[in-house]
Amino acid sequence: MISKLPVVLFALSAIQITAFPRLDAYGVKELTSLAKNSGECPHLSKKDKAECPHLAKNKELKRQTTFDPTAQRVSTSGDYDWVAPGSGDQRGPCPGLNALANHGYLPHNGVADIPTIVSAVNTAYGMGIDLGTFLAVYGSLFDGDAVSLDPGYSIGGPATSEDILGLGVLGTPSGLSGSHNNYEADTSATRGDLYVVGNDYLLQAAPEQYAALFPFRQTQFNNSIATNPYFFYPQFAGVFVSPAGYAFPPRMMANHSAEYPSGYLDKASLMSFFAVTGESGAFNYTPGWERIPDNFYRRPLSDPYTIPAFILDVLAFGILDPRLLSIGGNTGTTDSFTGLDVSDLTGGVFDGATLAQGNNLECFIFQLVQAESPTMVAGLYGNVTAAMQPLAESISSNLAGLGCPQLGAVSSDMYDVYPGYTMAKGV
Repeated sequence: MISKLPVVLFALSAIQITAFPRLDAYGVKELTSLAKNSGECPHLSKKDKAECPHLAKNKELKRQTTFDPTAQRVSTSGDYDWVAPGSGDQRGPCPGLNALANHGYLPHNGVADIPTIVSAVNTAYGMGIDLGTFLAVYGSLFDGDAVSLDPGYSIGGPATSEDILGLGVLGTPSGLSGSHNNYEADTSATRGDLYVVGNDYLLQAAPEQYAALFPFRQTQFNNSIATNPYFFYPQFAGVFVSPAGYAFPPRMMANHSAEYPSGYLDKASLMSFFAVTGESGAFNYTPGWERIPDNFYRRPLSDPYTIPAFILDVLAFGILDPRLLSIGGNTGTTDSFTGLDVSDLTGGVFDGATLAQGNNLECFIFQLVQAESPTMVAGLYGNVTAAMQPLAESISSNLAGLGCPQLGAVSSDMYDVYPGYTMAKGV
C-alpha cells in the first residue's frame, strides 16, 4: 500500500553498498538540475569557479561519447517486467539493487550471488566490472556468506530462507540492512544518521533548494557533527562509500539519448528509481517498489563507471573539504569531531596531507581495507583466510601497477576513542 508521508519527514530508502542511497523527494528537483552538470564540470578542476555547477550550456560540455539505442536500452518488459516484492522478499537500503530485483535482473527474493550482482549492475546501470566486483565481494564478506559455493548476500535483512549454518559462517549474515560502519555510514546524502533517527534506511527531508552537490555534501557532514554524538566516519564506509550517495544517481541513473549522450537525469526518472509518486508537497513513497523507468538507456559500456572514475568524484569534494578524506568522528558529544592522524594509523606509510595526490587515496583505502578486514570478520567465519581470499584477489587486481607504498600493521586500537565505532563492533 502506498503511504502518504508528512511534509516534515519524508521517508525513502537508502544504499549501504551504499551505492545508491535513497533520495529524499524534496531534493528530486534540485538533484535533477545538478545531475546534468556534475559530470561535465567537476569541482576538482577549479575550486573557485562557483558558477560551474549552474552552467546552462550543458550540451556543449558533455563527455565525448556516442549513443547506441540498441546496445544501451535497458529492458523493462517480458522477463524484466516489474513485479512488486512479496512478503518474503528482501528489499533493503539500496534503491538501485531493489529495482534490479523487482525487474528480475537480480533474483526476486533479493538474495544474489556475486556474479549475478556484478552482471546486473553492469547491464542495467553501466557500473564498471571493477567497481561492481569489489563492492559485491566486500558485501558478501561482511554482510553475506563469502565461503559458500555461491558467495553472495541479501540486499535487505537476514535471508530467512537460507540455511547457511555449517558452511563456515558463524551465525546468520545480516544483509545490507545491518551493515552500519561496515558498508553503510553516517553523513548520507538523503537519510538520517543511524543513532539519531533510530534506523539507517529511512530518509530525512533534504533542503528544498541547494546550489550544488558539494555545499550540500558539506552541510550533511556538518549536520552529522552537530547532531550525532556517535558520528563515526571510517575509511571505507565513510571516505569511500558515503560519497556514492552524491555521485551514483547522476552517474548511473541518468537517461541517455542522441541529444544527451552523456546522460540527463530528469525528475520522473529519479522518482521512479526511488519509488516516489505524486507531486511536490504530496509525495507518496512505497518502500521496496523502486523501478527502472521505461525507455531507460544506460551509460554506454564503452564508458563504464569504474573505480578510477569514482575515486575522481571522491577527490573532487575531498579537495574542497579535506575532512571528507579523513577518518574520524565525534567522541561522545556533538561538535567534538576529531580526525585520526593517518600517519600514526599507518605507521608513517601514508600521510593525510598527501592523500589527494597521485594514487595515494586509492592505495590507502584498499590496503587499509585489506589490513583491517581479517580482524573485523574474525567473529563471522571459522576460516578467515578462506573468507578473505576473494576480497584479497579483488584488491590485488585493482592496485596492480599503481606503485602503492606497502602498508604493514595498522594501529586499529586508535578507533576506540570513537563511541560510534565501538557501538558498531560486530554489526
